[in-house]
Amino acid sequence: MRTPKTLATSLLTLSAAALLALSAAGAATASPAPAKAPVSASASASDVTSHTVTETGTADYWTAERMRNAVPGDVLADKAMKRGKSSKSAAAPLEGAAPSTVEAAAPTLQSKAQQSQTLQTKANASENPVPHIGKVFFTLGGTNYVCSGNSVSSGNKSTVTTAGHCVNEGPGAFATKFTFVPAYLNGAAPYGKWTAKALYAPTQWSSAGDMTYDTGFAVMSTLNGQYLTDVVGGSGLQFNAARGLSYKSFGYPAAAPFNGESLKSCSGTATNDPYNPQFNTQGIPCNMTGGSSGGPWFIGTSASGYQNSINSYGYGSNSTTMYGPYWGSVIQQAYTTAAAS
Repeated sequence: MRTPKTLATSLLTLSAAALLALSAAGAATASPAPAKAPVSASASASDVTSHTVTETGTADYWTAERMRNAVPGDVLADKAMKRGKSSKSAAAPLEGAAPSTVEAAAPTLQSKAQQSQTLQTKANASENPVPHIGKVFFTLGGTNYVCSGNSVSSGNKSTVTTAGHCVNEGPGAFATKFTFVPAYLNGAAPYGKWTAKALYAPTQWSSAGDMTYDTGFAVMSTLNGQYLTDVVGGSGLQFNAARGLSYKSFGYPAAAPFNGESLKSCSGTATNDPYNPQFNTQGIPCNMTGGSSGGPWFIGTSASGYQNSINSYGYGSNSTTMYGPYWGSVIQQAYTTAAAS
């Protein structure tokens, strides 16, 4: 069986596909109140580990220089893999559970015309900034790291999705100084720097580094008296969806040949991981490198679709595929717990 290498060490010398320039800015429309996604009885609060953030001064800590020099955070996933903590948990994602969705929060809903554009397979497309997608900065073991993340619809209007290895070592400590910078571009933070007040991860990730559950959630503090999704909006989410769907993923790849200063995307139809099927993951054509970890996967052809996974890992120096975890009932429980906090 082949051992996975994560993004920073594995996706460095890939050929780029033709650029895809789909506009990320959408018409703001009225949105229904965020729905609470039902959870299968087989997933419970015991499947979720949380950490309350107590440090102060985090936003000021992330100067332009520290953001620029942060290490792509997927090396943490690589360490988890080297510990041999692969997918050995008895609790597998429940694909038999009924699909459930959480609707998007304004102001980032896009028009139906944008949502229905024809899918084009792209491995690396340049994108304009998207208000609800951004970079994630955090510290673990005295090292500053960078990942990608996305603001999602939630009852607390403050929830961000990212990779599990971007909130917790898997297994090990939770991150400190966790900060989300939506619509980051060339060092600019047009919507400010949002600091976390709590972090959440499936217990299967935080206690065992199980790649099946490599997803994390952060609940952000208010900024200037405002909630995150009131400022940048929040994506809808879907859990227990069908496999083999078409996706568009986004991220800020920072490892060579990229520099992490602008948003990139990949598009394609998902296929199962043939090397480690026990992970239950799916892959799409993509050559984004480290720093894109935690970037959102949207069902369909644009950032207006339901989020249904995140960038997690790839294989080998010539890999052209990005893999993401299947969002079943265990990851749904982690989201529900974070969104209700």
